[in-house]
Amino acid sequence: MLETLRPTPRLPLFRQELRRPLRGLIGWSLGNAAAILLYLPFFPSIADSPDLAEFLTSFPPEVMVIFGLDQMATGAGYTQATYFALTGFLLFAIAAVSWGAGAIAGDEEGGGLELTLAHGVTRTQVVLERALALVVRIAIMAASGALVIAALDDVSRLSLDMVGLIAVSTSLVGLALLIGMASLLAGAASGRRSTATTVGAGVAVLAYILDAVSRTVDAGWMGAISPVGWAFGADPLTTGFDWPGLLLLFGCVAALLGAAVLAFQHRDVGSH
Repeated sequence: MLETLRPTPRLPLFRQELRRPLRGLIGWSLGNAAAILLYLPFFPSIADSPDLAEFLTSFPPEVMVIFGLDQMATGAGYTQATYFALTGFLLFAIAAVSWGAGAIAGDEEGGGLELTLAHGVTRTQVVLERALALVVRIAIMAASGALVIAALDDVSRLSLDMVGLIAVSTSLVGLALLIGMASLLAGAASGRRSTATTVGAGVAVLAYILDAVSRTVDAGWMGAISPVGWAFGADPLTTGFDWPGLLLLFGCVAALLGAAVLAFQHRDVGSH
């Protein structure tokens, strides 16, 4: 009797990786939605406050520029300052570092990576499919957040341009992926989750500092090399897609992914 042959599922490692931390993805998406709900519904009361201008001018000019307080009177400026450039960036950076560090290094330290490689999959396949899972998680988190913002647009009187909302969400995805891929690369090269986490967090902090400093002193070159500047420097929430910035973000993502593939191919797994 001939046995029925079952076709091998496509992207098996991607499917496995995406299912494994599903509760984590749901948790991060709900936390992101909660952060949006914490800030955006209060815009009408802030915009209608007669003391807003006086309150904002009480801050030093450098503080106003760094946190976008000088644009809080508009819905787009308020959304950018409170969510995308601050809370959203922080949440996405933490999630990306966690997922990127766990993709290779976390699995290796847990003892599962050697077993995976013993099943006839290539190292390139491991890196690419786990990176794809990272991309999908970040995209889902960003899309769910954008839907919540769109749902609040009328009731919160934000008057956002929906093309701009898609554009800035895409920039946030690119920024988070750059940070996450830096963690994945460090994990693929070292096999240590602590190293991967440190590198990813370092990239996020350095990018934020470079952008903040560039907007408070005469050092435009810092903003030009900061991924945060690439993501938000052209104010995509108001002006739409910033294609040069997106090219820089996703170009670096692709370069980091390629470096991760090369690094993982030339390292003894489990030797650290």
